[in-house]
Amino acid sequence: MTIIPAAAVPSFDRAAPFPEVRAVQAWCRQGDWDSVARHFAQLPTADAVYFNARAVAEVPGVTTFVGGVSQAQPSAILPKLLLGARAIELAWEARTGAQAQYVSQEQFAEMHEFLRFGEERLLEVTAREPGNGAAWAMRIVNARGLELGQAEARRRYDRLAMHHPHVFFAQTQLLQQLCPKWGGSWEAAFGFARQCAAAAPEGSVNALLIPEVHMEYWATLRGADRDGYLRRPEVLREVTEAALRSVLHPSFRPVYGWVSAHSHFAWVFSLAGDHRRAAVHFRALGGFASEFPWTYLGDAGQQFAKHRDLALKEG
Repeated sequence: MTIIPAAAVPSFDRAAPFPEVRAVQAWCRQGDWDSVARHFAQLPTADAVYFNARAVAEVPGVTTFVGGVSQAQPSAILPKLLLGARAIELAWEARTGAQAQYVSQEQFAEMHEFLRFGEERLLEVTAREPGNGAAWAMRIVNARGLELGQAEARRRYDRLAMHHPHVFFAQTQLLQQLCPKWGGSWEAAFGFARQCAAAAPEGSVNALLIPEVHMEYWATLRGADRDGYLRRPEVLREVTEAALRSVLHPSFRPVYGWVSAHSHFAWVFSLAGDHRRAAVHFRALGGFASEFPWTYLGDAGQQFAKHRDLALKEG
């Protein structure tokens, strides 16, 4: 793999590594519904549908386009799914990325209004298509945003898992819900992450949940406890095994989610001071990266570049 120049800033655009996702975004901007519908009809997995729908949701003004299609085709499922995805995008924009104590009641009210709009459409999707994994994954996001609680979020995941047991994007969403910051517990969060990583096929991205849950726990620590946590032998061993089972496994293919997976592994190994292992993931990323988890350290671009350059120099 090619090492990118030290000064280069990575692309955080989720569509950048996938020309077909860029194409479907362009069709939305052009108002070409036939091409959009054909694209979604051939997507092979619930993860693929979810990823593409969330990418469509980032297109400015897409609500008007998809809303018009939904009115013209009231029995069609896809427009409702895309409106649900767009509602999530608008909801979290309204909330902003600030901690809850810094979000105003007006912002929360606007967020909830968007989520309720999307939930109505996604509820219809899952009622008519109980096996629609992308819709269930989005409804897990809604459960968290609408503060419906642990039991309801888990119920939604279980309904999804009856049809699709290894939907990566649903698992990462539920993992967030299971963390204490959303009313869960570390026992539940670590247990779920380990269960998903162990059960998923080798070479899949699902083992990303292991570095993610360790990262979330790290974020709650302070001082020396934080500084030393990711360097613990048992933590490094578990993350290393997860990488070998997923993105470093011989059967791994760059499916939707691969950028986030390599970004998480690079993040953990960088903060653990294991530059050799971090370098492997930085090289795999090339010019791409996911903003999260680098935002946990400050400016995502600056933090990524700093840790990448150090890893490639030392590793």
